[in-house]
Amino acid sequence: MLDPEVKKNNGMVTSIRAKTYLPLLLILSLTHLLNDLMQSLIPASYPILKEKYLLDFVQIGVITLTFQVAGALLQPVIGMMTDRHAAPYSPVVGMMFTFSGLVSLAFAQSYETILVSVALIGIGSSIFHPEATRMARYAAGRRQGLAQGIFQVGGHMGGAMGPIFAAIIIVPWGLSSLSWFTALALLAMFLLIWIGSQQRMISAEFSAMQEHDKIQADTQVYAPLTISVALFILIFLIFTKNFYVESFRSFYTFYLIEHFGLSIPESQLMLFVFLFSATVGVLIGGIIGDRIGRYWIIWISVLGPLPFTLILPYADLFWTGVLTIIINLIMASAFASILIYAIDLLPSRIGLIGGLFYGLNFGLGGVAAGFLGILTEKYGVETMYLMCSFIPLSGLMAWFLPRIENT
Repeated sequence: MLDPEVKKNNGMVTSIRAKTYLPLLLILSLTHLLNDLMQSLIPASYPILKEKYLLDFVQIGVITLTFQVAGALLQPVIGMMTDRHAAPYSPVVGMMFTFSGLVSLAFAQSYETILVSVALIGIGSSIFHPEATRMARYAAGRRQGLAQGIFQVGGHMGGAMGPIFAAIIIVPWGLSSLSWFTALALLAMFLLIWIGSQQRMISAEFSAMQEHDKIQADTQVYAPLTISVALFILIFLIFTKNFYVESFRSFYTFYLIEHFGLSIPESQLMLFVFLFSATVGVLIGGIIGDRIGRYWIIWISVLGPLPFTLILPYADLFWTGVLTIIINLIMASAFASILIYAIDLLPSRIGLIGGLFYGLNFGLGGVAAGFLGILTEKYGVETMYLMCSFIPLSGLMAWFLPRIENT
């Protein structure tokens, strides 16, 4: 139901607010958690895969590249399709791909089978994200930052849990234990079927809110050049952010084992702490973004980590843990604001924007992983982290980001 705000101008209601469907957002966040937990099992299994199949760092990078490119290519296409034709149950299909990929990876007998398996999991995520992003947008009402924060908390938490499950299940029980996680895919399917059944109702309310706003005020339409420049800068910022984070997702455990002599379970726990810090950052970024604007959150998140990244290569084990938490907490605060900023530019293309930016999260991260694998193989993991410490300097590109309404 749409509730009128108690704001009037010459006796006329100036706006209405759509209800924020918090229970639906929480369940949607849970499905995001399950999706990203299953896909996070891939990098969490790298030390085991490396040892079992005698892989080098280049081959590890190619696994990540295959997984993330497979997840990237389909997402914008799926998004464009769902913008034209509603597909509320498409995430269920995505979970079917993830299910098959987990089974295939659990019983893989060759490097080629590993690549096919991770590609299936990547395709599953590519189908999940565009329509899930749309549902979060609809369920948010006017609290877009909060809604995207809640939705992404699930994803980040799922991504953080991968190393823990790898340490307590996959390491002692072997790769075949990956098949046990297919139960999570089945659970996600049931939840997504329910979520899909709610789309018609909440989309109607959200559309009514937007239509009311068009009547009450002139709708801002941005020039093609403004849209193009803004999207280019946002994509660049996503790439640099992912480049740095990917160095941890794929190679942090190797750095801890080599530099500090940690065991595989200990290094997985450290990776979990690093990844889990993003769940706090993304929620804080979404909530504060609703108050101070997306523009300033983007600035803080892209340049804020720089002092800490420069110190990190010289830190001992304790301060390495502390610094990585601070770095990822700040960096993670950006994505909700970047996504909402982009949707505000093209509000009628939610699926396309969701697919594009989640796809870029996959694809650009995959490119980074492939490059970082080559860099690590040639110069060593410690030198690689020293080079990556300067990456946040690229955040200066945010200076050229256009100031648009509602940011």
